[in-house]
Amino acid sequence: MPKLRAIARLARLLGVLLLGMLMASVIAVGERLGLQTPMERRQRWTCWFMKYLVGALPFEVRVLGELPQRPMLWVSNHVSWTDIPLLGMLQPLSFLSKAEVRHWPLAGWLAEKAGTLFIRRGGGDAQRLREAISEQLGQARPLLIFPEGTTTDGCQLRTFHGRLLAGAIDQGVAVQPVAIQYLRNGQADPIAPFIGDDDLVSHLLRLFAEPRGEVCIQLLAPISSVEQERAALAFQAQQAIHLALFGVEEALPVARRHARAA
Repeated sequence: MPKLRAIARLARLLGVLLLGMLMASVIAVGERLGLQTPMERRQRWTCWFMKYLVGALPFEVRVLGELPQRPMLWVSNHVSWTDIPLLGMLQPLSFLSKAEVRHWPLAGWLAEKAGTLFIRRGGGDAQRLREAISEQLGQARPLLIFPEGTTTDGCQLRTFHGRLLAGAIDQGVAVQPVAIQYLRNGQADPIAPFIGDDDLVSHLLRLFAEPRGEVCIQLLAPISSVEQERAALAFQAQQAIHLALFGVEEALPVARRHARAA
């Protein structure tokens, strides 16, 4: 039964990915003909595609809170590759992703055509990244980042890197904290997290062989970036998400908070 379930779900996912390929191909052909598709339109198309993609994932989704009515820098904890379609379906926006994703078969190409900004971990391009994020926000294009810089097992929250929030301060754009939580039988889902040396295909097979899990997405109160230091702004966002996920504020030494400014 689990094997048949996985095959049926993978077949549905393949159909959705083919739709995504068609959309991205239209953009690519237009570029070759000298026709540029505005980023706002790409974001709308991507949001529409993400909704179909989420429909092919084995999750029941609950969304709590209100969607922002103006462009913001979205910040979220990061558990799995499925975070991207689950959050991307909520509102037209772009993502900041690790550079390796650009080279993923199909997914990387789709992400690039959707306007994803790619970051090289340890690549020494912090200033270029800050400028790219600032430019995106300055053109009133909402952007989502995962300031932990990596995925977790969903039972913890890592330090938020303040340098990734500097673009919001440059543009005076508010930060929209988002908490995403995966549950299975009322407990933290051990299958959804995409961590360590896991590969995408193996993870898909495990995830699709199991009964449907639950995802809770909480849109928290926006945080103003005006007259903020990036370390303090990152800490406020981290505290808000930690409280939403675990019900208690995370106690961090003052010295560690300010260390995020680097």
